[in-house]
Amino acid sequence: MTSERIGPPVTGNERETLRAFLDFHRATLALKCEGLSDEELRRQSMPPSTLSLLGLVRHMAEVERAWFRRVIDGEDIGLVWSETGDFQHAYDASSATRAEAFDAWEREVEHARRIERAAASLDVTGLNVRSGETVSLRLVMLHLIHEYARHNGHADFLREGIDGTVGV
Repeated sequence: MTSERIGPPVTGNERETLRAFLDFHRATLALKCEGLSDEELRRQSMPPSTLSLLGLVRHMAEVERAWFRRVIDGEDIGLVWSETGDFQHAYDASSATRAEAFDAWEREVEHARRIERAAASLDVTGLNVRSGETVSLRLVMLHLIHEYARHNGHADFLREGIDGTVGV
């Protein structure tokens, strides 16, 4: 995943804009992790929280997988790190490495991009089995933007706590 961030277009259609904002937030998470060791990426925010940069990367791999592959594409697959379907398990990065976390995340992002690009429109729907609701690709993309934005705020604080780096 490149950590080069390209700002979203100031004009463009809805789909181009959603795609660009989502990629911007993906690149922001990668940027927040850039140049850190596995140990630094595993550093937890404050006890008892298990929140870490590597945990956020693992969590976002699960989120990408769940919303794009399971909901929109209808794939019958489990989560990456939990056989029981517990999304919280991804946050425990105590024995994780940059390589395994980023490999999984980048793989899920590529699946998500393929699914989004193949969809005829933002009105394509899928079933969210957890809620029982039918949701549109539009909602999924907006949800992912929201999820990344929220967690990138966490990543800001985590990174500052590790080496004092602020801003992006």
